[in-house]
Amino acid sequence: MGLLVAAVIAAFFWFDLGTYLTIDAIKAQQASFAERYAADPAVVIALFAAVYVAVTAASLPGAAILTLAAGALFGLVTGVIIVSFASSIGATLAFLVSRHLFRDAVKTKFGARLKAIDEGVERDGAFYLFSLRLVPAFPFFVVNLLMGLTAIRTWTYYWVSQIGMLLGTIVYVNAGTQLARINSVGDVASPALLLSFTALGLLPWVGRAVMAAIRRRRVYAPFRRPARFDRNLVVIGAGAAGLVSSYIAATVRAKVTLVEDGKMGGDCLNYGCVPSKALIKSARVAQTVRNAGDFGVTADPPRVDFPAIMRRIDDVIRAIEPHDSVERFTGLGVDVVGGHATIVDPWTVEIRRPDGGVQRLTTRSIVIAAGAAPSVPDIPGLADSGYVTSDTLWEAFGRLDRLPQRIVLLGGGPIGCELSQAFAHLGADVTQVEMTERLLLREDDDVSAQALAGQRAAGVDVKLATTAIRCEGSDGDRRLIVAQEGAEIALPFDALIVAVGRQARLTGYGLEGLGIDTARTVPTDDYLATVFPNIYAAGDVAGPYQLTHVASHQAWFATVNALFGSFKRFKADYRVIPAVTFLHPEIARVGLTEREARECGIAYDVTTYPLDDLDRAIAEGSTRGFVKVLTVAGKDRILGAAIVGEQAGELLAEFVTAMKFNLGLDKILATIHSYPTMAEANKFVAGHWKQARKPERLLAFVKRYHDWRRG
Repeated sequence: MGLLVAAVIAAFFWFDLGTYLTIDAIKAQQASFAERYAADPAVVIALFAAVYVAVTAASLPGAAILTLAAGALFGLVTGVIIVSFASSIGATLAFLVSRHLFRDAVKTKFGARLKAIDEGVERDGAFYLFSLRLVPAFPFFVVNLLMGLTAIRTWTYYWVSQIGMLLGTIVYVNAGTQLARINSVGDVASPALLLSFTALGLLPWVGRAVMAAIRRRRVYAPFRRPARFDRNLVVIGAGAAGLVSSYIAATVRAKVTLVEDGKMGGDCLNYGCVPSKALIKSARVAQTVRNAGDFGVTADPPRVDFPAIMRRIDDVIRAIEPHDSVERFTGLGVDVVGGHATIVDPWTVEIRRPDGGVQRLTTRSIVIAAGAAPSVPDIPGLADSGYVTSDTLWEAFGRLDRLPQRIVLLGGGPIGCELSQAFAHLGADVTQVEMTERLLLREDDDVSAQALAGQRAAGVDVKLATTAIRCEGSDGDRRLIVAQEGAEIALPFDALIVAVGRQARLTGYGLEGLGIDTARTVPTDDYLATVFPNIYAAGDVAGPYQLTHVASHQAWFATVNALFGSFKRFKADYRVIPAVTFLHPEIARVGLTEREARECGIAYDVTTYPLDDLDRAIAEGSTRGFVKVLTVAGKDRILGAAIVGEQAGELLAEFVTAMKFNLGLDKILATIHSYPTMAEANKFVAGHWKQARKPERLLAFVKRYHDWRRG
């Protein structure tokens, strides 16, 4: 079978058979074809169908021309019947060839597209294939080849393809019937021809409309839509995503209700970004005092007043609270309701207030912004150990009169690294336990190595490839037992912090009753809509990023699509997502890492500039780190950037802007940067890129010119 397919492909290109698959060639042979068709219609139909099957089975160019030709040669009804069966049979043969003969080759060539199809088939099954046939998101031949790598049954593939392609077949064949009638320039402007090609152009739009109608009918069938609505939008959750969603809705004069059963501002204000950065600032001040001698300044060792530090953190939260307060958002026109929201049906939200009252609101759209909560591993004895999470430690530590001396922290992600380093800078004996072989798994190896060096320089005892087994003991003698290289080690602690990641809040507000998947995050499409076109999700609950600024970013798309999606929808844009881990030195990243580029099969160049060469870094004693930029191989277009060093988060902004507006390294090199600043590192890495690509042959001619000028 493989040899036969290869022979067909080779013959097609060797004999230049593509020259026969043109409208002009078909029209030139139309008269003789008509004679043969009249003499022996069965043979002609069989031969045409065989050619069509061969072209589609071998994924050769020309299927669209053959479809038009079927209309020109056979007419509408006969042409549709022939093409419908021939295209489906050919597509199924290509499907089988891919599945049984060319699996590895197809996967290598179209691996990036396979992921999307795999996810679609897993989510919607045969209905996903139907949508691809009705509204092609990928080329016809790509669908055939990639579907062969999925688990879909052959018979299912055949009949779904035939039904899904029928509308397109009718439109194309009908257009072909009109092409056959073009004999003069005047015929081009005939109403029938113009109508046929208008239908051809409208096909994708019609297909999308049909698919949308089918999807709506499927998901809304069990529910009764209200005749009128109390609200344009109900937002569940008052974290970053929820606040931005309700703010946008109120700004465009929509009637919006924001429901929150906890604190306004969500995790970031109360438990995450704000308190942790306030803690990190105090910790860095302590470390600066401790290292004052390096700068010629005599200072006593710092005395850490831990209760005062915790009070300052509370003060910082209180100073920011008015930005996210009920009063502010009420003043903006948002109906803020305290209570627990449950989605009763796609248009109804029930709110249970703290006083026991119940309120039901009907709404045209809903935005789910319920956020995430810390993950807690299943470790024997953990529940009785007195552990805290990144959420609960602020209240628990706020009650202490001194800093816990022995802290064990589980987790090697950004939160775990930030907290462990901060407490070490404050003077605690910190042991950080990570079960994998390195810290910050999303970063490249060289960045992870810098993070590890920074942790150990701060005094953190980092134990990699170490697994927590159980907790033992009681107050005053509590221990975490871990396994490292096959041996058990006891780690005594005064405080145990669990920071192994966060998981989306998916239960307790009605998703299960609606049939929305609650496995990891709320599944959404490119527009952040759930399986219900009027219910959207944004922020941590939607994933895949657990970043406050991404939650705000998603909220814009979710809200605008929820309110104005009937007219225009916007795909969520994740091309340029920055992230910063606030260690010393800081770690900042945007775009692709080297590992991600390799996994995607993207050819790239890497340019690195070490900060120990930068004047400002030398003057400030902040020479640890580097600026690394990934560019398209042979070009200056930026694929990603990683910065390790002082003020890395601020330095990253230039690369974020450059990537957002498609500015390459040449533009950064041509930009004046103040001297002496850390930002010059961005210009110098661009200079390194340019230096590695200087035109040696041209410079040789320039040298000869200068030699000639000297006489």
